[in-house]
Amino acid sequence: MITHIQGRLVEKTPTDVVIDCNGVGYFINISLHTFSELPDSENIKLFTHLQVREDAHILYGFTSVAEREIFRLLISVSGVGASTARSMLSSLAPEQVLDAIAQNDLPTIQSVKGIGAKTAQRVVLDLKDKILKVYGLSSISAGASNTNKNEALSALETLGFVRKQSEKVIDRIVKENPQASVEMIIKQALKNL
Repeated sequence: MITHIQGRLVEKTPTDVVIDCNGVGYFINISLHTFSELPDSENIKLFTHLQVREDAHILYGFTSVAEREIFRLLISVSGVGASTARSMLSSLAPEQVLDAIAQNDLPTIQSVKGIGAKTAQRVVLDLKDKILKVYGLSSISAGASNTNKNEALSALETLGFVRKQSEKVIDRIVKENPQASVEMIIKQALKNL
């Protein structure tokens, strides 16, 4: 029903924002990813998803249409509610969610609080074909491009760093520089860990 809201940013926290749109303040739940993407300007536009429940009408907002579509795909999976989908988009960037599903990367999906082994398997089983079709990803090409990332991650683990922390740092490095060599990723990661 409400596809986007554009207006003046009145309040902003890591989990929600209030946007004043012609004198009406809309309370919108957001992911940490959206929070990090919000512009510094007062005038913003969020693409929204309205969830209608028996006891509440809840708005979820996203800075991009792609993130909203991933959210909608996630909540279509049995056992994944809006709060779990928002947690997933807070813990992982939308691209990481797509990659994890396309590559059957269950440990990455399970790293999100509230997602167990069965739910992670269901997410992959229900969404893999849709994601490969809609986003034109090929699970083979996605896996090949992550070889450097995986080698750097195992090297850091061997050096005694915690996998989850290392993974977040490496993902950030690879996002900024997708063509980075293993050595370059490791050097950058060591500076940030």
